[in-house]
Amino acid sequence: MSHEGIKIASPEETRRVQAEEARVLPVAATDPKSVKVEKSTGKGMDIEWKDGHRSHYSFTWLRDACPCATCNEERGGNGRKIGEPPKAKPAALPMYKEPVRPLEIAPVGKYAINFHWNDGHSTGIYSWDFLRRECPCAECKAGQSALGTRLSAT
Repeated sequence: MSHEGIKIASPEETRRVQAEEARVLPVAATDPKSVKVEKSTGKGMDIEWKDGHRSHYSFTWLRDACPCATCNEERGGNGRKIGEPPKAKPAALPMYKEPVRPLEIAPVGKYAINFHWNDGHSTGIYSWDFLRRECPCAECKAGQSALGTRLSAT
């Protein structure tokens, strides 16, 4: 439990979050038709949504996009976007890092999935809504960029 004070979001961050929450996706867009996790091959996770869209998430992207409070706070403090890898510390020597992979994968009710990562992290709950909103495919990224452009113009 953190004993830090309550953090107040900047007006820009507040507008971004409110706009994202107001962007209502159809139920079929956030309801998976099939979920395939390629744990043994290390390829990642593929979701076919009921609206016909297909999403691929590499394990590295998923780990870097962890939606838990600790990871969100770290990303916010370092200016990283969801799914973007951490920046190397200045003057740090490159060290071998074992490839990211899940040790365990578990459904969370009917609304999410959870990964227990090989780095010991396991608190992120990846809701279907979150995964669809943050889909890293080119089509979805273009839509996310357009939303960001509209927000910065207001």
